Amino acid sequence: MQISSTAALRGASVAGPAIMLLGMLMFALNDTMGKWLVASYGLGQVVLLRSLAALVILVPMVWMAGLPALTKAERPWMQLARVVCSTAEVFCFYYAVMYLPLADVMTYWLAAPIYVAALSPLLLGDHVGWRRWTAIAIGFVGVIITLEPSAAMFTAPAVISIIGSAAFAFMMISGRFLRGTPDTTLVFFQVMGAGLAGLAFALFDWSPIQSGFDLGLLGLLGIVAMAAHMLVNRALKISDAATVAPLQYTLLLWAVIFGFLFFGDVPRLTMLVGAALIVASGLFIFIREQMLKKRDSVLPAVPE
Repeated sequence: MQISSTAALRGASVAGPAIMLLGMLMFALNDTMGKWLVASYGLGQVVLLRSLAALVILVPMVWMAGLPALTKAERPWMQLARVVCSTAEVFCFYYAVMYLPLADVMTYWLAAPIYVAALSPLLLGDHVGWRRWTAIAIGFVGVIITLEPSAAMFTAPAVISIIGSAAFAFMMISGRFLRGTPDTTLVFFQVMGAGLAGLAFALFDWSPIQSGFDLGLLGLLGIVAMAAHMLVNRALKISDAATVAPLQYTLLLWAVIFGFLFFGDVPRLTMLVGAALIVASGLFIFIREQMLKKRDSVLPAVPE
């Protein structure tokens, strides 16, 4: 019995990271397909078809969970605010990748945990010590370096990228207020919000599907995104967050590779330096939070 239990733990220690890495690869593929498609089709059209494809998977899951999971969801106003931010985040991302390299946009999005840490004292009442404030400051320096301070710093795509990553950060914060809501419910509201907004925009900007290949990509877009979400959720369930969460930064590696292979994007030195600071800052904040959680579970709280 003990041997089988030990074997199961070892299996989970291997499976969790492997599933998280696969989930990041799926997200990178989804983002690459999205960048490819928004070059030929309207933004609203891509978001609408992406949402419809995702609903093919979601609707049966919601049906099995029962309608009360939707109608009796906690904190309705917070749910609505999260849907608004998730919809804005999707549109901002696809708008940004129309004009910027995939790796640049991904770098802005990976800064979201830094925004969360900076806002957590105000919105969540968390205590943030000098170590994490230092890491937050370094992360913001990384964002500024990636933006390349100049007269062109505040171009529309760059500003939209920052707005989108901030919206993504709010989604992360709202998740702490909505812990009692099932993942399926959260994702369903998120997909429906994006789909309705996509429909509104697609009515004024619809392009005929040019090929069967594009049609396949449009269908895969939502399915791959849903698969990525499921893989990440599964990894977090079978492995400790401290083990698998840092692996999210492999998304940047895939963005550099796919950006070069499919779009000929060569990473800028400023992007690489800024990304390194953002990743280092995000990892430090995450590791520090994990250390404090373990310490507080066995010792009284002491100043950082």
